[in-house]
Amino acid sequence: MSTRIEIDHRRSAAERHPEKANRPDNPIQRKPAWIRVKAPTHPIYVETRALIREKGLVTVCEEAACPNIGECWSQRHATMMIMGDTCTRACSFCNVATGMPNPLDATEPTRVADAVAQMGLRHVVITSVDRDDLADGGAEHFAAVIRAIRAATPGTTIEILTPDFLRKGDGAIETVVAARPDVFNHNLETVPRLYPSIRPGARYFVSLRLLSRVKEMDASIFTKSGLMVGLGEERAELMQVMDDLRAADVDFLTLGQYLQPTVKHAAVARFVTPEEFAEYGAVARGKGFAMVAASPLTRSSYHADSDFAALRAAREAQVGAMAARAR
Repeated sequence: MSTRIEIDHRRSAAERHPEKANRPDNPIQRKPAWIRVKAPTHPIYVETRALIREKGLVTVCEEAACPNIGECWSQRHATMMIMGDTCTRACSFCNVATGMPNPLDATEPTRVADAVAQMGLRHVVITSVDRDDLADGGAEHFAAVIRAIRAATPGTTIEILTPDFLRKGDGAIETVVAARPDVFNHNLETVPRLYPSIRPGARYFVSLRLLSRVKEMDASIFTKSGLMVGLGEERAELMQVMDDLRAADVDFLTLGQYLQPTVKHAAVARFVTPEEFAEYGAVARGKGFAMVAASPLTRSSYHADSDFAALRAAREAQVGAMAARAR
Protein backbone atom coordinates (compact mmCIF):
# COMPACT_ATOMS: atom_id res chain seq x y z
CA MET A 1 0.00 0.00 0.00
CA SER A 2 1.39 3.41 -0.90
CA THR A 3 2.10 5.96 1.78
CA ARG A 4 -0.04 9.09 1.79
CA ILE A 5 1.84 12.32 2.45
CA GLU A 6 -0.49 14.73 4.19
CA ILE A 7 0.62 18.35 3.82
CA ASP A 8 -0.89 21.18 5.80
CA HIS A 9 -0.67 24.18 3.47
CA ARG A 10 -2.18 26.33 6.23
CA ARG A 11 1.00 26.21 8.31
CA SER A 12 2.11 29.64 9.46
CA ALA A 13 5.23 31.28 8.09
CA ALA A 14 6.95 30.62 11.44
CA GLU A 15 6.15 26.91 11.20
CA ARG A 16 7.26 26.63 7.57
CA HIS A 17 10.37 28.77 8.04
CA PRO A 18 11.57 28.61 11.66
CA GLU A 19 15.02 29.82 10.62
CA LYS A 20 13.47 33.07 9.35
CA ALA A 21 11.27 33.76 12.40
CA ASN A 22 13.68 36.21 14.02
CA ARG A 23 14.46 38.15 10.88
CA PRO A 24 13.12 41.71 10.60
CA ASP A 25 9.96 42.08 8.56
CA ASN A 26 10.15 43.21 4.95
CA PRO A 27 6.79 44.76 4.03
CA ILE A 28 5.24 43.20 0.93
CA GLN A 29 4.73 45.71 -1.85
CA ARG A 30 1.51 45.94 -3.82
CA LYS A 31 1.92 44.09 -7.11
CA PRO A 32 1.57 46.01 -10.37
CA ALA A 33 -1.34 45.23 -12.66
CA TRP A 34 0.75 43.08 -15.01
CA ILE A 35 1.45 40.54 -12.26
CA ARG A 36 -1.97 40.05 -10.69
CA VAL A 37 -3.71 36.75 -11.44
CA LYS A 38 -7.23 35.50 -10.85
CA ALA A 39 -8.08 32.91 -8.21
CA PRO A 40 -8.39 29.40 -9.75
CA THR A 41 -11.96 28.23 -10.32
CA HIS A 42 -11.77 25.96 -13.39
CA PRO A 43 -13.25 22.47 -12.84
CA ILE A 44 -10.12 20.81 -14.27
CA TYR A 45 -8.09 22.67 -11.63
CA VAL A 46 -10.24 20.97 -9.01
CA GLU A 47 -9.76 17.58 -10.71
CA THR A 48 -5.98 18.03 -10.83
CA ARG A 49 -5.85 18.98 -7.16
CA ALA A 50 -7.95 15.95 -6.25
CA LEU A 51 -5.61 13.62 -8.17
CA ILE A 52 -2.54 15.10 -6.47
CA ARG A 53 -4.19 14.48 -3.09
CA GLU A 54 -5.29 10.96 -4.05
CA LYS A 55 -1.74 9.97 -5.04
CA GLY A 56 -0.25 11.58 -1.94
CA LEU A 57 2.07 13.75 -4.02
CA VAL A 58 3.76 17.08 -3.38
CA THR A 59 3.87 19.83 -6.02
CA VAL A 60 6.15 22.83 -6.20
CA CYS A 61 3.11 24.68 -7.54
CA GLU A 62 1.62 24.69 -4.03
CA GLU A 63 4.75 24.58 -1.90
CA ALA A 64 6.39 27.54 -3.64
CA ALA A 65 3.10 29.46 -3.92
CA CYS A 66 3.42 29.76 -7.70
CA PRO A 67 1.18 32.49 -9.18
CA ASN A 68 0.50 30.33 -12.26
CA ILE A 69 -1.08 27.41 -10.43
CA GLY A 70 -4.60 28.23 -11.61
CA GLU A 71 -3.64 28.38 -15.28
CA CYS A 72 -1.38 25.32 -15.21
CA TRP A 73 -3.60 23.01 -13.17
CA SER A 74 -6.58 23.97 -15.32
CA GLN A 75 -4.61 22.45 -18.22
CA ARG A 76 -3.62 19.38 -16.14
CA HIS A 77 -0.03 20.58 -15.89
CA ALA A 78 1.54 20.11 -12.46
CA THR A 79 5.20 20.09 -11.43
CA MET A 80 5.85 17.18 -9.07
CA MET A 81 8.17 17.85 -6.16
CA ILE A 82 9.81 14.63 -5.01
CA MET A 83 11.61 13.60 -1.81
CA GLY A 84 9.14 15.33 0.49
CA ASP A 85 7.94 18.83 1.26
CA THR A 86 10.77 19.94 3.57
CA CYS A 87 14.07 21.37 2.34
CA THR A 88 17.41 21.20 4.15
CA ARG A 89 18.28 24.74 3.01
CA ALA A 90 16.85 28.14 3.84
CA CYS A 91 17.06 30.31 0.72
CA SER A 92 15.62 33.73 1.47
CA PHE A 93 13.48 33.80 -1.70
CA CYS A 94 11.82 30.39 -1.33
CA ASN A 95 8.49 29.47 0.31
CA VAL A 96 9.21 25.73 0.60
CA ALA A 97 9.31 24.63 4.24
CA THR A 98 12.72 24.23 5.89
CA GLY A 99 13.81 21.59 8.38
CA MET A 100 14.91 17.96 8.62
CA PRO A 101 13.08 15.93 5.95
CA ASN A 102 11.57 12.49 6.42
CA PRO A 103 13.31 9.40 4.97
CA LEU A 104 12.74 8.79 1.27
CA ASP A 105 9.55 6.96 0.32
CA ALA A 106 10.34 3.99 -1.95
CA THR A 107 6.78 4.06 -3.34
CA GLU A 108 7.08 7.62 -4.62
CA PRO A 109 8.49 6.85 -8.10
CA THR A 110 5.54 4.55 -8.83
CA ARG A 111 3.01 7.05 -7.47
CA VAL A 112 4.48 9.85 -9.58
CA ALA A 113 4.45 7.64 -12.70
CA ASP A 114 0.83 6.63 -12.03
CA ALA A 115 -0.20 10.29 -11.75
CA VAL A 116 1.62 11.18 -14.97
CA ALA A 117 -0.19 8.33 -16.77
CA GLN A 118 -3.57 9.23 -15.30
CA MET A 119 -3.18 12.89 -16.25
CA GLY A 120 -2.12 11.92 -19.77
CA LEU A 121 0.89 14.20 -19.71
CA ARG A 122 2.94 14.53 -22.90
CA HIS A 123 5.65 16.39 -20.95
CA VAL A 124 6.27 16.36 -17.21
CA VAL A 125 8.50 18.42 -14.94
CA ILE A 126 9.97 16.78 -11.84
CA THR A 127 11.71 18.87 -9.20
CA SER A 128 12.70 18.31 -5.58
CA VAL A 129 13.66 19.86 -2.31
CA ASP A 130 17.35 20.04 -1.46
CA ARG A 131 18.37 16.86 0.37
CA ASP A 132 21.80 17.65 1.78
CA ASP A 133 21.15 14.91 4.37
CA LEU A 134 21.42 12.17 1.72
CA ALA A 135 24.78 10.76 0.62
CA ASP A 136 23.98 11.35 -3.07
CA GLY A 137 21.69 14.35 -2.59
CA GLY A 138 18.77 12.28 -3.90
CA ALA A 139 20.32 11.53 -7.30
CA GLU A 140 19.31 7.87 -7.34
CA HIS A 141 15.76 8.79 -6.35
CA PHE A 142 15.57 11.19 -9.31
CA ALA A 143 16.78 8.37 -11.56
CA ALA A 144 14.19 5.97 -10.12
CA VAL A 145 11.39 8.46 -10.83
CA ILE A 146 12.61 8.92 -14.42
CA ARG A 147 12.74 5.14 -14.94
CA ALA A 148 9.25 4.67 -13.47
CA ILE A 149 7.76 7.30 -15.79
CA ARG A 150 9.51 5.79 -18.81
CA ALA A 151 8.03 2.38 -17.92
CA ALA A 152 4.51 3.72 -17.35
CA THR A 153 4.28 6.21 -20.23
CA PRO A 154 7.14 5.76 -22.72
CA GLY A 155 5.92 8.63 -24.89
CA THR A 156 6.12 11.24 -22.13
CA THR A 157 9.11 13.56 -22.30
CA ILE A 158 10.71 14.26 -18.93
CA GLU A 159 12.18 17.49 -17.65
CA ILE A 160 13.94 17.54 -14.30
CA LEU A 161 14.80 20.52 -12.11
CA THR A 162 17.47 19.33 -9.68
CA PRO A 163 19.39 20.65 -6.68
CA ASP A 164 23.06 21.44 -7.12
CA PHE A 165 24.29 18.18 -5.50
CA LEU A 166 26.78 20.31 -3.58
CA ARG A 167 29.68 18.23 -2.20
CA LYS A 168 28.17 15.01 -3.62
CA GLY A 169 30.76 14.56 -6.37
CA ASP A 170 30.34 13.87 -10.08
CA GLY A 171 28.80 10.50 -9.28
CA ALA A 172 25.50 12.14 -8.34
CA ILE A 173 25.31 14.02 -11.64
CA GLU A 174 26.32 10.88 -13.55
CA THR A 175 23.51 8.90 -11.90
CA VAL A 176 20.86 11.36 -13.06
CA VAL A 177 22.35 11.83 -16.54
CA ALA A 178 22.47 8.04 -17.01
CA ALA A 179 18.68 7.95 -16.57
CA ARG A 180 18.51 10.22 -19.66
CA PRO A 181 15.96 12.93 -18.91
CA ASP A 182 15.02 14.97 -21.96
CA VAL A 183 15.75 18.26 -20.20
CA PHE A 184 18.13 18.78 -17.26
CA ASN A 185 17.29 22.04 -15.51
CA HIS A 186 19.15 23.63 -12.65
CA ASN A 187 18.44 27.24 -11.74
CA LEU A 188 21.19 29.73 -10.96
CA GLU A 189 18.38 31.90 -9.49
CA THR A 190 20.34 35.16 -9.21
CA VAL A 191 23.66 36.90 -9.83
CA PRO A 192 26.80 35.83 -7.89
CA ARG A 193 26.92 38.99 -5.76
CA LEU A 194 23.53 38.20 -4.22
CA TYR A 195 24.21 34.54 -3.35
CA PRO A 196 25.25 35.21 0.29
CA SER A 197 21.90 36.87 1.05
CA ILE A 198 19.55 35.13 -1.39
CA ARG A 199 20.97 31.62 -1.83
CA PRO A 200 23.43 31.23 1.06
CA GLY A 201 23.57 27.43 1.01
CA ALA A 202 24.63 27.29 -2.64
CA ARG A 203 27.72 28.27 -4.64
CA TYR A 204 27.37 30.02 -7.99
CA PHE A 205 30.23 28.24 -9.75
CA VAL A 206 29.13 24.83 -8.42
CA SER A 207 25.75 25.36 -10.06
CA LEU A 208 27.36 26.58 -13.26
CA ARG A 209 29.71 23.59 -13.34
CA LEU A 210 26.81 21.16 -12.87
CA LEU A 211 25.17 22.47 -16.05
CA SER A 212 28.45 22.26 -17.92
CA ARG A 213 29.11 18.69 -16.72
CA VAL A 214 25.69 17.51 -17.89
CA LYS A 215 26.53 18.61 -21.44
CA GLU A 216 29.96 17.02 -21.23
CA MET A 217 28.44 13.72 -20.12
CA ASP A 218 25.59 13.66 -22.66
CA ALA A 219 25.37 16.42 -25.25
CA SER A 220 21.97 15.15 -26.44
CA ILE A 221 20.27 16.25 -23.20
CA PHE A 222 18.88 19.77 -23.33
CA THR A 223 20.07 21.96 -20.45
CA LYS A 224 18.11 24.77 -18.93
CA SER A 225 18.50 27.36 -16.19
CA GLY A 226 16.44 30.15 -14.70
CA LEU A 227 16.93 33.53 -13.06
CA MET A 228 14.74 35.73 -10.93
CA VAL A 229 14.97 39.49 -11.43
CA GLY A 230 13.91 42.30 -9.15
CA LEU A 231 16.17 41.28 -6.27
CA GLY A 232 18.61 44.16 -6.69
CA GLU A 233 20.77 42.79 -9.50
CA GLU A 234 22.40 45.19 -11.94
CA ARG A 235 21.89 44.87 -15.69
CA ALA A 236 25.60 44.26 -16.30
CA GLU A 237 25.56 41.42 -13.75
CA LEU A 238 22.61 39.81 -15.51
CA MET A 239 24.41 40.03 -18.85
CA GLN A 240 27.46 38.33 -17.32
CA VAL A 241 25.35 35.45 -15.99
CA MET A 242 23.87 34.99 -19.48
CA ASP A 243 27.41 34.83 -20.88
CA ASP A 244 28.41 32.30 -18.20
CA LEU A 245 25.44 30.11 -19.09
CA ARG A 246 26.24 30.21 -22.78
CA ALA A 247 29.85 29.30 -22.00
CA ALA A 248 28.40 26.24 -20.23
CA ASP A 249 26.44 25.48 -23.44
CA VAL A 250 23.04 25.91 -21.77
CA ASP A 251 20.21 25.70 -24.30
CA PHE A 252 17.26 27.31 -22.55
CA LEU A 253 17.02 30.35 -20.26
CA THR A 254 14.00 31.44 -18.23
CA LEU A 255 13.67 34.91 -16.67
CA GLY A 256 10.87 35.84 -14.27
CA GLN A 257 9.96 38.38 -11.61
CA TYR A 258 10.80 37.54 -7.99
CA LEU A 259 7.70 37.70 -5.80
CA GLN A 260 8.07 37.89 -2.03
CA PRO A 261 6.22 35.00 -0.30
CA THR A 262 6.04 36.45 3.25
CA VAL A 263 7.34 39.42 5.26
CA LYS A 264 10.20 37.19 6.47
CA HIS A 265 11.54 36.63 2.97
CA ALA A 266 13.83 38.82 0.88
CA ALA A 267 12.21 42.06 -0.21
CA VAL A 268 11.40 42.88 -3.82
CA ALA A 269 13.86 45.57 -4.88
CA ARG A 270 11.72 46.52 -7.87
CA PHE A 271 9.12 45.21 -10.28
CA VAL A 272 10.63 44.77 -13.72
CA THR A 273 8.29 45.92 -16.51
CA PRO A 274 7.10 43.67 -19.36
CA GLU A 275 9.03 45.91 -21.75
CA GLU A 276 12.28 45.26 -19.86
CA PHE A 277 11.60 41.53 -19.92
CA ALA A 278 11.12 41.71 -23.69
CA GLU A 279 14.47 43.45 -23.99
CA TYR A 280 16.21 40.89 -21.75
CA GLY A 281 14.70 38.13 -23.87
CA ALA A 282 15.97 39.70 -27.09
CA VAL A 283 19.46 40.08 -25.63
CA ALA A 284 19.48 36.45 -24.45
CA ARG A 285 18.43 35.19 -27.88
CA GLY A 286 21.19 37.30 -29.41
CA LYS A 287 23.69 35.60 -27.12
CA GLY A 288 22.79 32.26 -28.64
CA PHE A 289 20.27 30.53 -26.38
CA ALA A 290 18.13 28.18 -28.47
CA MET A 291 15.09 29.02 -26.33
CA VAL A 292 14.27 31.95 -24.03
CA ALA A 293 11.19 32.57 -21.90
CA ALA A 294 11.16 36.01 -20.31
CA SER A 295 8.13 37.65 -18.70
CA PRO A 296 7.01 38.76 -15.24
CA LEU A 297 5.17 35.48 -14.58
CA THR A 298 7.69 33.13 -16.21
CA ARG A 299 8.72 30.28 -13.93
CA SER A 300 10.93 27.25 -14.63
CA SER A 301 8.06 24.94 -15.56
CA TYR A 302 5.61 27.51 -16.95
CA HIS A 303 4.49 26.38 -20.43
CA ALA A 304 7.22 23.72 -20.22
CA ASP A 305 5.45 21.36 -22.64
CA SER A 306 5.07 23.84 -25.50
CA ASP A 307 8.51 25.32 -24.81
CA PHE A 308 10.07 21.85 -25.03
CA ALA A 309 8.38 21.25 -28.39
CA ALA A 310 9.80 24.55 -29.66
CA LEU A 311 13.23 23.73 -28.24
CA ARG A 312 13.30 20.36 -29.99
CA ALA A 313 12.16 21.96 -33.25
CA ALA A 314 14.93 24.55 -32.97
CA ARG A 315 17.55 21.82 -32.59
CA GLU A 316 16.16 19.88 -35.55
CA ALA A 317 16.25 23.02 -37.68
CA GLN A 318 19.83 23.70 -36.59
CA VAL A 319 20.90 20.14 -37.43
CA GLY A 320 19.15 20.37 -40.80
CA ALA A 321 20.88 23.63 -41.59
CA MET A 322 24.29 22.18 -40.70
CA ALA A 323 23.65 19.14 -42.88
CA ALA A 324 22.63 21.35 -45.80
CA ARG A 325 25.83 23.41 -45.50
CA ALA A 326 27.91 20.21 -45.41
CA ARG A 327 26.47 18.97 -48.72
